[in-house]
Amino acid sequence: MKLKPNWELKNCCNHEQLVFLVTVGVCTVVILALWRTILLRPFKLVTVFLHEASHAIACKLTCGHVEGIQVHADEGGTTQTRGGIYWIILPAGYLGSSFWGMVLILASTNLLTARIAAGCFVVALLVVLCVAKNWTLRGLCIGFVVFLGVVWVLQETTKIRILRYIILFIGVMNSLFSVYDIYDDLISRRVHSSDAEKFAEVCPCPCNGVGWGVIWGFISLVFLCGAMYIGLVILS
Repeated sequence: MKLKPNWELKNCCNHEQLVFLVTVGVCTVVILALWRTILLRPFKLVTVFLHEASHAIACKLTCGHVEGIQVHADEGGTTQTRGGIYWIILPAGYLGSSFWGMVLILASTNLLTARIAAGCFVVALLVVLCVAKNWTLRGLCIGFVVFLGVVWVLQETTKIRILRYIILFIGVMNSLFSVYDIYDDLISRRVHSSDAEKFAEVCPCPCNGVGWGVIWGFISLVFLCGAMYIGLVILS
């Protein structure tokens, strides 16, 4: 007899579900309140890193070659690729960032999965350190490896158990930054070199860069809402 997964949310909200919702809300308020301060700069750069890493992963999955990745101090980034399927590589940045945000939010619902997420994140940072093309990205990789290492040691040896909350914060940051980045690039400033504008040039569909940005922004919000719903189901 096969057991089918049950995605129905029942009996909301117990203590753990309330803590999850409140923590996501607090993370959102803190992120928005400190958005333009230097305090969020490292987390923004990590989000840019995941954006560029998603381009690189899409390139490799479509049989292309990644020549290098850069993350700049002004919160910009570039991924140099050769080959691969361009119209898959382009949207992978925004959508990949939202996807990783969802994964990290879900990972934060359990200490074991939070440990796994942190471990995978450290491995990814070390791999990217080997192909980083500038010192901003190298410093970011080294800094966050040390930061996560310290948080992990505190988690295992003291009563300061914040690993799950750090993973959740990075997840929420990725989800919000993806939506904001789409708005900033395509609506607020209309950057003609953005991924969405480039995608509109290569895609035969009758849709401009702003249109693709709205579509990708909606998908990003779906990822965020889906992460919160599935998180509540897991905690139930």
